[in-house]
Amino acid sequence: MRHDKSKFFRTFGTSDRDFVTLGIAVAAIILFVGTGGKVLPQIVRAWQGIGEGPDTLLVNAVLLNIALILLGWRRYKELTQEIDQTREAEQEARLLAEIDPLTGCLNRRSLTSAVDIMIDQCEQNGQALALIMIDLDNFKQVNDLNGHKSGDQVLQQAATRIRSLLPRGGLLARLGGDEFTCVFPFDARAPERVEQIANRLIEKVSKPIEIGGQIAEVTISLGISASERSGQPAGGDVDAKALMHKADIAMYHAKKQGKNRFFWFESSMESELRFRNEMIQGLRRGIEKGEFVPFYEQQIDLETGKLVGFEMLARWNSPDFGIVGPDIFIPIAEEMGLIGDLSEQLIVQAFTDAKSWAPELTLSVNISPVQMRDPWFSQKLLKLLIEHNFPPHRLEIEITESCLHENIGMVRTMIASLQNQGVHVSLDDFGTGYASLSQLSSLPFDRLKIDRSFVKELSGSNSGAKIVQAMVSMSDGLHMPVTAEGIEDEKILEALKTLGKMKGQGYHYGLPENGEAVRKRLAESGQLAQEVPARTGTAEDPAPESRTA
Repeated sequence: MRHDKSKFFRTFGTSDRDFVTLGIAVAAIILFVGTGGKVLPQIVRAWQGIGEGPDTLLVNAVLLNIALILLGWRRYKELTQEIDQTREAEQEARLLAEIDPLTGCLNRRSLTSAVDIMIDQCEQNGQALALIMIDLDNFKQVNDLNGHKSGDQVLQQAATRIRSLLPRGGLLARLGGDEFTCVFPFDARAPERVEQIANRLIEKVSKPIEIGGQIAEVTISLGISASERSGQPAGGDVDAKALMHKADIAMYHAKKQGKNRFFWFESSMESELRFRNEMIQGLRRGIEKGEFVPFYEQQIDLETGKLVGFEMLARWNSPDFGIVGPDIFIPIAEEMGLIGDLSEQLIVQAFTDAKSWAPELTLSVNISPVQMRDPWFSQKLLKLLIEHNFPPHRLEIEITESCLHENIGMVRTMIASLQNQGVHVSLDDFGTGYASLSQLSSLPFDRLKIDRSFVKELSGSNSGAKIVQAMVSMSDGLHMPVTAEGIEDEKILEALKTLGKMKGQGYHYGLPENGEAVRKRLAESGQLAQEVPARTGTAEDPAPESRTA
């Protein structure tokens, strides 16, 4: 940048000297006219032999004038050409600073000032300004599968499609990565016009893109903000940064709601995002301070009514939010990459608790699909078993059907690795993830867990009972024992007993309890292995039941 500035000032000084050079050339011409008017006639007459030649000094002066004129004119042309080239270079540099070179759109730097100008113009013209934040969904997969060159072509094609739908007076910018922003004026009394454009963007940009004989499919999530809507001011200071911030929040909300859709910004979204950021900070502190604790839900042999084990459920004992259920903090932990540390912390606590139980009682632990993407997960778990001297045959790992669709080869390897060491592996929430029969028969699961959404139907229509009966029959054909989740009343329990031998769990047997409460329960029934120091905590679980650890 310093080099560019010095070059600019040198050029500016050269343009000043350019006028000096031109002045010298003009003066030489005037002098040539004065001396030449006297010398040239004498030279002509001398050539004709009718007079004496001119004075040598005057002749030399004329020749010098001619040389100065030629030199000055040549230098003037060179300087003029240099100035033109410098101006072109400055204009090109300005364009490069304002335009995204890949797509030809404006960049973030130039967009801010352009939007501020458009806001002022819209106010003068009695219009509102709409800003749509656009993010390509699953763009990383395009890069990973097809390479960054293909990804660049997808961005170029997306920019072309978006630009073709912009109304007159609209602007398109690429903020970086796979994020775009389009801005255009509209009638605040007709916000449906903006929604029409948003729907057309979703429809057109989401069409398959052919690149090098391959098809790339991307969808888009849109967030919309406006300087005014339905005659109501946007509230607060309306400038480019404020509109971009609000549209970005709305776009994030669209992604969270399933992607490939749009949302207008609402103030509640900002409150939700603020709460989420507080949760993220609280999660990090909570992991460091050990605020996450395991709760346990009883697992019962339905035929004998005997307690056979517990499923560990995660709870967050937060000083700021109270007892928080996993349905709230687990998705955030997965997204932030904290689920591995969180799960390991809980498993270690569960091993400590379970070692005080009778040795025939099992411990079931839910594993996040994010953890199953880690190729070293099985080795990490086996290392924990060794470090804490916990018998592998007492541990049952529960994975969901969604894991099977991501990388079934890796899942098969992990299952085999764990089972070789004596760990049992069950398929959790069976019936909700559309696992195929071929997948079930090819993967050596030790148990199937029927999801609570099917089990609760046993207390209602006959169709619910038929579905559960079909699941049990299929598990018998696969030689896999069954656990039924969500047993909430005696009617469901009696219906399950008629379907065969299985384990069951649910609120019918009591709410999940922390380690100390479980230890007291087992002490009363004579199912403790030995006396160990007790941990303090809340006995009852006020959080809603969840299958996620």
